[in-house]
Amino acid sequence: MMMNMHNIVASVLVALLVAAVQPAIAEGKNGFDISNARIPVSKILRGGPPRDGIPSINEPKFERPSKALPWRADDLMLTYDHGDSRFAYPVGILNWHEIVNHAIDGEQVLITFCPLCGTGIAFDPLVDGRSLTFGVSGLLYNSDLLMYDHQTESLWSQIEGRAVSGPLAGTELEPVSIRHELWQGWRERVGSAGQVLSTDTGHSRNYRMSPYGDYDHSERLYFPVTHTSRKYHPKTWVLGWTYNGESKAWPFPELAAHDAVLKDQIGGKTVSIHYNPDVPSAELRDESGRLLPAIRAFWFAWYTFHPETRIFETD
Repeated sequence: MMMNMHNIVASVLVALLVAAVQPAIAEGKNGFDISNARIPVSKILRGGPPRDGIPSINEPKFERPSKALPWRADDLMLTYDHGDSRFAYPVGILNWHEIVNHAIDGEQVLITFCPLCGTGIAFDPLVDGRSLTFGVSGLLYNSDLLMYDHQTESLWSQIEGRAVSGPLAGTELEPVSIRHELWQGWRERVGSAGQVLSTDTGHSRNYRMSPYGDYDHSERLYFPVTHTSRKYHPKTWVLGWTYNGESKAWPFPELAAHDAVLKDQIGGKTVSIHYNPDVPSAELRDESGRLLPAIRAFWFAWYTFHPETRIFETD
């Protein structure tokens, strides 16, 4: 009788646990379990395409610039220097794929791009001794790409660089420094050492046409965000970085008005900002001249993730 009572109690507890968990699991989107989400579930939105509807490039091919698709001189590239090798990832391709899982001499680098936020960010995908590979979840948070890793199906915020749900929730990726350069400028800088991501991706896309039209210049956002500021046009370019608990943005119009290499402080660290109006882009460097992994983003995107951000303004 006592054993039966224990069984009944256990069954009731299991039933209560299942009843409590089922609603959270039911809220999963695009097949992802978000029951332990570190961000508001109501703010995780479907972007339109299903999981992998925007296909990541998992076996990228590279070619010499002279043999590449004839990119225009002013076409934008995300560029990455690895040892003596120099790689360019055309934004014309990233607009359609958003993620490149790139293995280089036994090491991995994760190249990501969110067209809605204008953010090109690279990461070291090594987590607890295991190299992760990533895909496009089809979900967004604050208009930003939510990636997922193929190994655990955890969801990751691109701008935050951290897992926001799944087995790895709370884990952060180490950012990697990259540049934003124009095709002609990159070729002049790297010479014969350059390799450019090939349009031979295994998918048929028009890499000369952006699927987002005039989005980069319009005030319109496709998706809601949690924090907004009208201090600048939503699509104003800024360079943003967080260090030692402090976030700061350097808006490009302010840098253009400064008209020189800027020395500044963030989190007690001295940095220099090198602005290039031709791209436009900006690079953040430490006192030794080392390139730091700052983020080039639309103003609205930086602000919604960093509403407490300090802002550089020209006197």
